[in-house]
Amino acid sequence: MSEKPQERSMEHHEHKEEHFTASDTVRDIVIGMADGLTVPFALAAGLSGTLSHTWTVVVAGLAEIAAGCIAMGLGGYLAAKTEEQHYTSEEARERWEIVHLPARERQEVEEVFREWGLEGEVLDRATDAVIADEDRWTEFMMKHELGLEKPDPKRARNSSITIGLSYVVGGLIPLSPYILIDQMQNALTLSVILTVIALFVFGFGKGKFMGTPVWKSAISTTLVGGVAAAVAFVIAKLIGG
Repeated sequence: MSEKPQERSMEHHEHKEEHFTASDTVRDIVIGMADGLTVPFALAAGLSGTLSHTWTVVVAGLAEIAAGCIAMGLGGYLAAKTEEQHYTSEEARERWEIVHLPARERQEVEEVFREWGLEGEVLDRATDAVIADEDRWTEFMMKHELGLEKPDPKRARNSSITIGLSYVVGGLIPLSPYILIDQMQNALTLSVILTVIALFVFGFGKGKFMGTPVWKSAISTTLVGGVAAAVAFVIAKLIGG
């Protein structure tokens, strides 16, 4: 019997599921770049409203980038360390409960399997397989009862470095025109153009990596950076008279 055209068509068009889960590194880059593009840009634009020499903007901008890099990197480090400490404390509690309250912990394993649709002898065998090894039992409870994944021991260090470097890269984009151009107005204009382009490209890439609408992400990221710079510029103008 010959194959139906519809069946042959389905064979040649295999369904591909495309799911993307942003890694920790991508999230760190997003955090660092977002602040790196926005904060130094707002500072440089604000100072441009009151100063006549670009070098002053450069010095202030570099100081802000250095301080922001350290602060953001430290924040990433502490956040990762807190996550690691939380996991360790919860793991110790689960191990204690497995040793001292095994009957209750077994019931909790069974409840997880029941939610998956297991019953009767299959449920008993699956439960026995998990609780046969204390490490496997603990890992099962951490993942399926508490929803916690074991953190990478290098996560805190890597996070701080990634966020800090991303902040520096992002901050140098709006500041670079002030380094290369002496005339304040020309430097400000070029900084605005470069930063708007960078914010748009960054927002577009962020949306693509994070699995959100890319054009919405690009436009919203650009608007946030632009509004921050405009507010800083107006405030500096008002203060400076």
